[in-house]
Amino acid sequence: MAASKKVVTREEWEKKLNDVKIRKKDMNNMVMNFLVTEGFSEVAEKFRNESGTDYMDLATIADRMAVKDAVQRGNIEDAIKKVNDSNLEILDTNPQLFFHLQQQRLIELIRDGKIEEALEFAREELAPRGEENPSFLGELERTVALLAFKDAYKCPIGELLGTSQRLKTASEVNAAILTSQGHEKGLCLLQKLFLAIFYLDPKLPSLLKMLIWSQNQLDEKAAYPRINDLSKGTLEDPVV
Repeated sequence: MAASKKVVTREEWEKKLNDVKIRKKDMNNMVMNFLVTEGFSEVAEKFRNESGTDYMDLATIADRMAVKDAVQRGNIEDAIKKVNDSNLEILDTNPQLFFHLQQQRLIELIRDGKIEEALEFAREELAPRGEENPSFLGELERTVALLAFKDAYKCPIGELLGTSQRLKTASEVNAAILTSQGHEKGLCLLQKLFLAIFYLDPKLPSLLKMLIWSQNQLDEKAAYPRINDLSKGTLEDPVV
């Protein structure tokens, strides 16, 4: 007979959450990390002044966002130039990132209907990198396959021509620049969630406590209270 599932009452859960201590400094750093990572320089400057958060040079944000914007516009040559102007070592020490930028450049040529130029670029620039690093071959072949379709946008791999592909490449470049500046991206997706409710709902500390404590308990098989509606931040009894 299978053992019954452990049930944690709301009172027990709240006691555990109250035992978790989160420093205001850590919360400020988390918010600042999001602002810097996403390029909100003016807000970051105001937040640093108000919170006293000691952080990286905010002057670097503008240059990094210029690179990110160039990729999102599809201007890959300009993005590569800006990255190299910022720090030559970023692309020299990250062959995968450089390949993905060149891959994006190939995608932009295909998007613009420059078929012959795209074929030449793939042959001269990307094929040699595929030979040097076989792990790139699959992505290269998939991208070149766009040329086999009359309407590439409607083909099975048409998502490569979508905005999401540009955003993916831009995000990779953004993360690489941040890393080169000694600033890790961290749990940025979680930070986006927390930032959205940071000043709107004073229950954020409880949400953070739940996050930290529950992450340490993921392996436990138990029925425990949850906050199903983050806008209210109310603990609901476990479903048994």
